[in-house]
Amino acid sequence: MGKYKKTEIIDKARELAKMISETEEVEYFKKAEAKINENQKVAQKIKQIKALQKQAVNLQNYGKVNMLQKVEEKIEELQKEIDEIPVVQEFKDSQVEVNDLLQMVTHTIANTVTNEIIKSTEGDLLSGKTGSQLKNEQRIISK
Repeated sequence: MGKYKKTEIIDKARELAKMISETEEVEYFKKAEAKINENQKVAQKIKQIKALQKQAVNLQNYGKVNMLQKVEEKIEELQKEIDEIPVVQEFKDSQVEVNDLLQMVTHTIANTVTNEIIKSTEGDLLSGKTGSQLKNEQRIISK
């Protein structure tokens, strides 16, 4: 029988999530997101994009291909302008930071679980093989 129940592990995961939400990376993300929401230039361009997207849907429905292409180009242009606003770049950087932290945590958990399985089955950490894999290989070799 296992030493831990799923519910205990989920509780620990929630605890870990709370810790992550209180890191510098997440604080930076929250500040960057707040700056974006307060930025009138960004808000105005997003409003323009939404209006153009509605227009694009109508043009598509009526099969106005040439006009649709022009509207799509304008949307792309506005998107580039938004991306060039420093506060938006700051926000995107903060997203990358938080994502990197989450990936690191995920990889650490996955690698540690794998290593613990290998160790507990008297396997070989260097080759990444469990004890049963090694025994099976030895059985095949000795035949």
